[in-house]
Amino acid sequence: MKKVSVLLFLFTLTLQLFAQDDKAQEFLRQEEQRRKAVLMRELDSGIYFMDIGKYDFADRKFRHVLSNIKTVPSDLTFFFGKNSFHLQQYKQSVDWLTKYIQLKGTSGQFSEEAAVWLRKSEQALVNERNAESEKAEQVLSKTYDIDCGPSGKVSCPVCKGDHVIIKKGAFGDEYRTCLYCNEHGMLTCEEYNKLLRGELESKN
Repeated sequence: MKKVSVLLFLFTLTLQLFAQDDKAQEFLRQEEQRRKAVLMRELDSGIYFMDIGKYDFADRKFRHVLSNIKTVPSDLTFFFGKNSFHLQQYKQSVDWLTKYIQLKGTSGQFSEEAAVWLRKSEQALVNERNAESEKAEQVLSKTYDIDCGPSGKVSCPVCKGDHVIIKKGAFGDEYRTCLYCNEHGMLTCEEYNKLLRGELESKN
């Protein structure tokens, strides 16, 4: 009888520990959702300041989100790139707008606008480099993990999604299989972020 009571006590204790663990996990999930909601409000605030021409205020908001969020939303790559143009941080603008276009292609909500601002930034960067050296500290997107969206995949920027790289040779064009993407010219989100950081190893 005593042995049964001990076993019952241990079983009850185990159930209580599991229940407490579930509550702790649920609390952490809710806390993460709350934290992300706060950051999304900061992002919306940054967009508001950018739209009314308060680019310095917008920059502070965007940088705060970048400093505190685990995975960067793809739309933030567009807004940060666009706002960087207005701050005359053209290299930074080109970097982030390029990432948005790589992620969204022509189907993104801001794809057309991103392409316009990218052209402006590229031209401004050429003009700036011809006139003087870079002066502003840049926040480049390779420092962050970029969210590739629900598909979890992105077209390979090395071969532009063709899975084949064409090089001009002495005897005509040379065709080489891309060493980074799969046979469909795609990278997983993890591979894409590693590629941005120069950490993705080739598949040869």
